[in-house]
Amino acid sequence: MIAKIGKGSNLIGALSYNQLKVDKGQGSVLFTNNLPEPNTTSNYIAQLCKHFEPYLFLNNKTEKVVRHISLNPNPNDKLSDEKLNEIAKQYMDSMNYENQPYIVYKHNDIEREHIHIVTVCTDLNGKKIDDKYDHLKSMKACREIEKQFNLTCSINQTNEESKRIQFTPVDYTKKNLKAQVASVIRYLPKYYKYDSLASYNALLFLFNIRAERVEASYNEQTKQGLVYFVINEKGEKVSNPFKASLFGNIAGYQELEKHFKSSKEKLKSSSSKASLKQTIKIALNTTNSLNEFKKELLNHGINVVIFQSKDNRIYGVTFIDHNSKSVYKGSDLSKGLSANALNMKWNSEEDYINLVTEVQFQMLSKKTIESKEIKIHPIFEYLYSDEYSTESEQPIPV
Repeated sequence: MIAKIGKGSNLIGALSYNQLKVDKGQGSVLFTNNLPEPNTTSNYIAQLCKHFEPYLFLNNKTEKVVRHISLNPNPNDKLSDEKLNEIAKQYMDSMNYENQPYIVYKHNDIEREHIHIVTVCTDLNGKKIDDKYDHLKSMKACREIEKQFNLTCSINQTNEESKRIQFTPVDYTKKNLKAQVASVIRYLPKYYKYDSLASYNALLFLFNIRAERVEASYNEQTKQGLVYFVINEKGEKVSNPFKASLFGNIAGYQELEKHFKSSKEKLKSSSSKASLKQTIKIALNTTNSLNEFKKELLNHGINVVIFQSKDNRIYGVTFIDHNSKSVYKGSDLSKGLSANALNMKWNSEEDYINLVTEVQFQMLSKKTIESKEIKIHPIFEYLYSDEYSTESEQPIPV
């Protein structure tokens, strides 16, 4: 079983993301802990938020107070809802969240059923639950659950060998640039899947390298070729060009074209594509800025390469999943992950209004808020702006 812990500040977004799955018939609520029982009323999200409030008001210092956890058993493990309940409870107990409010969802929108848990990391005394060693605690909890419930172990020899392969970006301040470039471009085609020169360059960008296509005439025929440059952190060229032939056939244009074609089919049918899209969407719905979004995905082994114009408009986005060694353009995963969609979310004056869910909730009285009868935790502040009123229900921004 693999566990992923998302840390963010958008409680409404995390709850709404899961509720939308339920509304679409792609998920269900398994159980709740210290929260209202599941119901089909239109203001269920508001009910949940109201019960989360006491855990938040005494702590205004913790920014990333929301925990959005996914538990992913191996697809070969066929588990009943009762077993999934037991697994979720044992995991939360192991992470010291047994007394916290949390809601457990089951998703079935991809090839395997899996669990999502939404909670907060501050208790009723305003104290933050220690998360310094969350990753190690989570791994230990998963191994114990695998043994107790006889689940398929998520650690295997292939993954361990893959983890031992390490790469570092080219250091353009050193003299052995050719050797550094060679060590990267000879490796990437053996393990990573990318289906275009743009995707290849997005991957190379992580290693401070760029590939450019060139044309040359030979015996009255035009032939395609490649040259490689070392770049700095701003993407500027800081070396003379290196011909692809210096690194062997694997770095040449013809072999690269074959790799593109082969990768295109593999990426399209990859079993990890749905899981990757899901992870990205969760991060998108539980983070409030582009930098926070990128950092959150990096915690899951996913790099985001953003292409922006001088006026900061996003015109390209590529996701590099180091777990499955796959490179995808955002639009190849989903329209909602395209450059235009991300540009609307982060470069518009109405960031959250452009991406909404179908979930609605009943607002608290703005008049009561203004009279200071209720103290508002920062995580709920935007709910009470002039944009919302008690006269009619409004869609939740995510």
